[in-house]
Amino acid sequence: MTEVCVILDIGGVLEFTPDTGWVQRWEDRLELPHGTVHARMHDIWRAGSVGSVGEPEVRAQVGVRLGLDAPQVEAFMADLWTEYLGTPNEELIAYLRGLRGTCRLGILSNSFVGARERETSLYRFDELVEQIVYSHELGIEKPDPRAYDAVCAALGVRPEDCLFVDDVTVHVEAARARGMQAHLFEDNARTIARIAAHLDRAPLPRVARRPSDRT
Repeated sequence: MTEVCVILDIGGVLEFTPDTGWVQRWEDRLELPHGTVHARMHDIWRAGSVGSVGEPEVRAQVGVRLGLDAPQVEAFMADLWTEYLGTPNEELIAYLRGLRGTCRLGILSNSFVGARERETSLYRFDELVEQIVYSHELGIEKPDPRAYDAVCAALGVRPEDCLFVDDVTVHVEAARARGMQAHLFEDNARTIARIAAHLDRAPLPRVARRPSDRT
């Protein structure tokens, strides 16, 4: 039995996350040259994206490396999460909600430690799809081939039965290299049309749910 599947990215696809300018504002406030924050925090940002550090360590390093006191650290992190979480792509989310029960649905996201809790609270992605694979929990980021293998394994599907949607070209190309169909997100209309075309090619109009699947 073929189980047709759609797997999506979060940032830039299910969430709109434009640059809010928060980093530059902090650099101006601290009288630091632009680029200083990311230069000083680069290894911590990287470690947080693959779960090598927890949120307490991130906060501690923000304070030490940028010379911030505790209230400033909390304000800094609040600005970080405001941009990271962005706003929901309501149209696409509503479309996907209507697909539940007709195909397998998953998420594969390059993320940051703390993302699951916040995105679950704000957007309930855990109720939208069956499986969410976050890089900070997996320890691997796209475009590493193992990230695509992991989400297919979590869903119990074959790569060739999956359509992967992402807004980053290299991630889309990597998915294709693993045998998946893939679509570069540019807007909702084209993405919804591509998903619909993928589902139209499915041999079964409805996939039976296993008792262990999320509801």
